[in-house]
Amino acid sequence: MSKKEEFKEFAKSHPELVKSVHTGKSTWQELYEIYDIYGQDDRAWKNYLKDDSATNINNIADIMKKIDMDSVQKHINTAQKALGLVGELTGMKASTPPNQPPSPPRPINKFFED
Repeated sequence: MSKKEEFKEFAKSHPELVKSVHTGKSTWQELYEIYDIYGQDDRAWKNYLKDDSATNINNIADIMKKIDMDSVQKHINTAQKALGLVGELTGMKASTPPNQPPSPPRPINKFFED
């Protein structure tokens, strides 16, 4: 494989290079010259290729900052209520707190607290 073909494969595997050219920060000629001289050495590409792990951590941190914890708590409470209702409808007993005895069963002939 020729050096030119190797550079094409290298550029395909690093979309940051394409972004760099499209934004005008560099040209394909400049990038090819760096590749021709240094190859795939990380130190030569540090200005063009970002560390994915650092980028992902920054993205996660940004997402966490935007989360409204009150809204999350409301959704959790709603989900718990829905699960409790489904449990009641299907006959599954909800777990009772450790210090509270289970409630006595209702008489068969008693409906709607009459």
